[in-house]
Amino acid sequence: MTSKTTLALEAAVAVILENRPKDGATPTNRQRVNVDRAHAQIMKLIAPRIRHFVRQYGLTNYFEDAEQCCAIAVHRAVEAYDPEKAQFTTFVNWQIRGELQSLRFRVMTDQRPSAKRVAATTVSLNAIVDSDGEMGSFLDAVEDELAVETTESAASDYLAGEAKSSLIDAYVDQLRKVGMEALARRPLPKRQEAALRKELPRLRVNGIAAAEVEKLEATIAREREIVEGRLFSGASLEQLAAETGVTAERVRQITKRAAKAIAGIAAADPRFTVMAEAGRPASKRPQARANKASILPDAALPHNRLSHVAAVDQFTPNHQSFVDASAALMQ
Repeated sequence: MTSKTTLALEAAVAVILENRPKDGATPTNRQRVNVDRAHAQIMKLIAPRIRHFVRQYGLTNYFEDAEQCCAIAVHRAVEAYDPEKAQFTTFVNWQIRGELQSLRFRVMTDQRPSAKRVAATTVSLNAIVDSDGEMGSFLDAVEDELAVETTESAASDYLAGEAKSSLIDAYVDQLRKVGMEALARRPLPKRQEAALRKELPRLRVNGIAAAEVEKLEATIAREREIVEGRLFSGASLEQLAAETGVTAERVRQITKRAAKAIAGIAAADPRFTVMAEAGRPASKRPQARANKASILPDAALPHNRLSHVAAVDQFTPNHQSFVDASAALMQ
């Protein structure tokens, strides 16, 4: 015996099928209204069934998502409905089951066959129990207490590395400038000068033989390696001497000269002001001069001094003439 709900669903679906436009035509306003009313009637009739399936699939905590999936299932069931094959109840039941099963696999991954084989368990991100048995949030569980300290330390290391590279580059540029100037000033034997003039322009750099420039660059590269290893990496004199092929005493001389030059660069370049003042005692650091300027004029200046005071007798003729003139103007 067919139930009243099944008959009502069949009637609602029949209304939707009757109001469908044919051959891709645009539906009229009346057809849209009839279809919307029929869909609302279907959702009202199967609402108890939807709640039953949601509880059956264990999705009560995701009821809103499950309700939306069921609405999608109803639309798909209407589109796929064929009265000659089965009743609409059968179509809609299987569509709802399929949508809820798909939703459960998405929100509860431990229900999948692959998860069951490895005994996976779904953990709620909004309801985590700590060691004391109290409920907490996911953010509390993943919060890193050392995050700020670690970030600041990494940023400091990065800035220190960039400053070190900039200092070494500035020192190398200074070495190159001094070396090129020395090569330009150095007199050459006449034969060597004549041979230099015969060389092609591409073999000369600012009038200096390319071979001399290559030697200078090799020397600068070696000194850079020594400075980086000794001043910034803490390598020993013997280790650098073995790596670069120079004596330990020469390594000491190079690093001593480089340390003095780099200190001068750091003090002169505003980019390294903080680094230059870091190792300086607080008493020797330049202090900002206090502004002692007063809003009152300086009494010691010549134009602010009173030269002399002269008494004026009010009964003198000149004074009387001035008083008479002032009175006449006021009138």
